[in-house]
Amino acid sequence: MSTALTTPPLPPATLSQLAALGICSREELAQTGVVNAFLQLKAGGHDAGKRVLYALEAARRGVHWKALSPSDHTALLEALAAHPPVKSRPQANELAVYMEAALALAAQAAQQGEVPVGAVVVKDGHIIGRGCNSPIARCDPTAHAEMLAIREAASHLGNYRLDGCDLYVTLEPCAMCAGAIMQARIARLVYGASEAKTGAAGSVTDLFALKTLNAHTAVFSGVDDARCAHQLSAFFAQLRHRRT
Repeated sequence: MSTALTTPPLPPATLSQLAALGICSREELAQTGVVNAFLQLKAGGHDAGKRVLYALEAARRGVHWKALSPSDHTALLEALAAHPPVKSRPQANELAVYMEAALALAAQAAQQGEVPVGAVVVKDGHIIGRGCNSPIARCDPTAHAEMLAIREAASHLGNYRLDGCDLYVTLEPCAMCAGAIMQARIARLVYGASEAKTGAAGSVTDLFALKTLNAHTAVFSGVDDARCAHQLSAFFAQLRHRRT
């Protein structure tokens, strides 16, 4: 049974803003994380100061904000400083359209005998970079879908920094691609299937969570993950069948 968030300790406006994010109970707040919820409010353009951060922690505990100690405040501020970037989630229609484009590119890679991974870079509602996995055809170990999409987008903009751009990819990026995404200052990474062997966005390691790398990219995972994973598993099943 869930426990609804109340005022106090949260202001009524904050309750409404949290509800819009799908956070309506103490359990949902705890699952999201107090600092993450606070940053989501700020990413949504809401005026959220330190008092809101403290009120969120009080709400998670089910106490009044005055019950928090100075050490509680310090711990929250330290957690805030260490938290990876948070930005607003793309709209559902954007997720569908751009992941569909990435899946189509992944299908092209499969037709060429490459592991089916596709990626697109999006800016202001337009695809400005496309890439499908091609290390075999190009004899280039760096020719991953993300790398090729980033190169095309940078060429399109005439700038190595892709400020304000989003990257959609069907598979969780490896360490090489994660590094390129951060170096390019990609705003949001959206990926489909997780990669248990080489994933660098949470599966094996999470480079995007390391503040010491001066990360700028917010990560959204599991978008159309079933289709992305099936595309990969079908490719490898067919490959094994050909070898028997």
